[in-house]
Amino acid sequence: MKALAHTLFLACAMALACISCTKGDYSFDAPIRDSDSAIGLPSEGGGQGGQQDLAGKITAGEWNDLDNWSFWGDLMTPSQDQEKEGFYKYTADWGFNTSSRVAVKVSDGAGKPAAGVSVYLKNGNKVIWKSRTDNLGRADCWVGMFDRTNADGNLSIMLNDTAMSGSPQVSTFESGLLMNEYTLNAAKELPKQADILFIVDATGSMLDEIAFLKADLMDILNKVKSEHSSTDLRTGALFYRDKGDEYVTKVSQFSGNVNETVSFIGKQGANGGGDYPEAVHTALEHSIQKLSWRNEARTKLAFMLLDAPAHIDEQGVVASLHESIEYYAAQGIKLIPVASSGVDKSTEFMLRLFSITTNGTYVFLTNDSGIGGDHIEPTIGEYKVELLSDLMIRLIDKYLE
Repeated sequence: MKALAHTLFLACAMALACISCTKGDYSFDAPIRDSDSAIGLPSEGGGQGGQQDLAGKITAGEWNDLDNWSFWGDLMTPSQDQEKEGFYKYTADWGFNTSSRVAVKVSDGAGKPAAGVSVYLKNGNKVIWKSRTDNLGRADCWVGMFDRTNADGNLSIMLNDTAMSGSPQVSTFESGLLMNEYTLNAAKELPKQADILFIVDATGSMLDEIAFLKADLMDILNKVKSEHSSTDLRTGALFYRDKGDEYVTKVSQFSGNVNETVSFIGKQGANGGGDYPEAVHTALEHSIQKLSWRNEARTKLAFMLLDAPAHIDEQGVVASLHESIEYYAAQGIKLIPVASSGVDKSTEFMLRLFSITTNGTYVFLTNDSGIGGDHIEPTIGEYKVELLSDLMIRLIDKYLE
């Protein structure tokens, strides 16, 4: 359960106080670890930088399950190993099936990655999954992702309006990654446009980290705009809570003026909630319905910062998640979750499934900064601890190149 008691009220124009808070199965009393390496909160009144004093403090890691397919397959394969037991259950709980992957890489006539190519996976005459290549020419399609049906062996790939010859190879957990490489001579070069959205859980349990996260987002926006001045960049933000709160979603529409997004983020706070799950499905729905994504944008990213799962037990919620994720994949919008303190194992796997099916990657906060409550150790291989702001800028640079 998420308790309404909050862990702290941050300094820098806010009074500092620490009180008990419980998020999911993780309880904590102090937001800062008592260690020499811990990064403390600014003193009351902050410094000259205000919010900037909070930027660049939170630490994080990244793990890409698509790039570690054998590792993911090992987790998803039933095992007698007690440490692995139950991981497959989480994917079943959320209604995802990642056992049959069709990995695609598309190049143009000059051998360069072809971005923005619509990829249709067909079973006979029926399209069973739609994806879109990113700036690296990569896309992934899935057989039986939500209905767990098997293909009848009559699979084919269509790129835009062009049918590819032969049947694509299907990557299973047993086979390992099998890449299907195609050349599309008629691929057109997309304009250098990018739409970047930040989706943020603004319920009360986020109070332990939200000021630091907001400061990072604002810092990231300013740096990305400066470093990618030749890119037609639009940014937007969506903050969400839960039904019964002051609001469920609050949106700042995509804008070419980064200052509009920065100003909106700076004005938001955390409150409400009450139970552990939040309106994740509504946030995803509204990120589609209320924001005007550009079809021709070469890069489309949605960073989702949160500490709680969707309402898995409420009717229609899982189906809504499936519809939103399927839309994200079809439009080539990468969903990149950023897991905050309080995330449990079920939520971790929900978020990793979001990133896998939209060709994104999984980001998670760590305890190394000493900021916020306890951060669950993800079930992954070796990873590098970075400052969250550096990590997110690195990912944006990667998908904008």
